[in-house]
Amino acid sequence: MAAYDSARRPAVCGAETVEAPFPVYLQGVVEHGFGRGSKQLNCPTANLPVTSLDAEAAQNSLTQTGVYFGFAQVRFAQDDAAVPDADRAVHPMVMSVGWNPHFANTQKTVEVHILHAYHADFYGQAMRVVILGYIRPELKYDSLDALISDIETDKRVGRASVERPAYAAYAHDTFFA
Repeated sequence: MAAYDSARRPAVCGAETVEAPFPVYLQGVVEHGFGRGSKQLNCPTANLPVTSLDAEAAQNSLTQTGVYFGFAQVRFAQDDAAVPDADRAVHPMVMSVGWNPHFANTQKTVEVHILHAYHADFYGQAMRVVILGYIRPELKYDSLDALISDIETDKRVGRASVERPAYAAYAHDTFFA
């Protein structure tokens, strides 16, 4: 399958206000994934356990595999003075839920790419995610370069989508307090 044509993709996704089935709230502890995000795709991911999708709201709302957008926060221990305030903040994110057909995964994954450069890895830390919309379905790509190109488009679309006022307000949702 060819890449999702970036030239034909919308610059933002979702209506002007957040519509059902969103928002969807997820939380879990960041775990190790396959190690491809940073090394092969220029897209480091914070992987949540698939069980984070077990909440009834997530099961009923995330019925499609693919790429979603919203906000995420890593919940570092408050007494860890080495963590900069910027790393504790809520940031835009894009998230892949599914089987990663380009890599022929045999297990479903929940991979969150937070649009922020963290000072260090945060495996084992708690993370909260508010999903606000859907960007596109999972695809099998003709090349790794085509996949990387679509991921870069996903990042731009996700960021632009959450910059609209009705979406941006979720960065201050009490779920992150």
